[in-house]
Amino acid sequence: MTDKGQFEQGHEIPVTHQDFPGKDSKMPIQAQFDVIPTPDGGSKKYQGSGKLKGLNAIITGGDSGIGRATALLFAHEGANSFIAYLPEEQEDAEWTKKHVEELGQECTLFPTDLTKRENCQKVIDEAVKTFGGTIDILFNNHGYQMMCMDIKDLKEEQWLHTFDTNIHPFFYLSKYALPHMKKGSTIINNASINAYIGRPDLLDYTSTKGAIVSFTRGLSNQYVSKGIRVNAIAPGPVWTPLIPATMNDDAQKQFTAPMGRPAQPSEIGTCVVFLASTDSSALSGQVIHCNGGTIVSG
Repeated sequence: MTDKGQFEQGHEIPVTHQDFPGKDSKMPIQAQFDVIPTPDGGSKKYQGSGKLKGLNAIITGGDSGIGRATALLFAHEGANSFIAYLPEEQEDAEWTKKHVEELGQECTLFPTDLTKRENCQKVIDEAVKTFGGTIDILFNNHGYQMMCMDIKDLKEEQWLHTFDTNIHPFFYLSKYALPHMKKGSTIINNASINAYIGRPDLLDYTSTKGAIVSFTRGLSNQYVSKGIRVNAIAPGPVWTPLIPATMNDDAQKQFTAPMGRPAQPSEIGTCVVFLASTDSSALSGQVIHCNGGTIVSG
């Protein structure tokens, strides 16, 4: 590991455990949220160029991990954030708010349980009030996973909870946000490499991620002609609190990618910035495979 907390190629991450949903403040190696790796193994501060200046973004799961990294990179680019997260993640959310504001942008915190449809409506209603009527970016990012090796042992309650967390709120939030979005607005969904490789020990999670890919494509086909683009990212291994909170020892020891290490959240956040900006103006209904070198089809 370098002195700035980046994983060196081939470095074995420490095996630790947390209760779900996990806390960034308890991570043994703090993930880098606005620091980008360099080819020589070092890192540098992200340099914004104002490509999201004046825009307003909703980020679910924005307290930590990829959501936090995205909020910070959005701030570097001039965007304000409205962050939805579980109430037990308040400490991480406060950290995110503090650092977004230090970058000169607004950050509104909204603790809630998105498995309830009415709470998804409240997120949109409050964001619209906060932003003065318009939503420019919706990043459906939050998620739940828990390992289970065999379908016979997968509790039906877990299957339902995973779908209630990972895909149903994406539908509700998008449905309620779209009336407040205009030409040039974007929706970005967080899918996963697991939708393409069919990870066996995360059957319910993998299934929801496949649904997110199809949801992205179908919604894009509805709205791209109206000037609203819908895309997704499909991260591979990323060093976030979800890992020690949901994975066993063996899975953590094998948590790497062809590039020799898991990604940092900031490396995924840059892909979200790209999809949120006009740099990606010709992309809709697409999935960016930010997975560290795994070749997938589809």
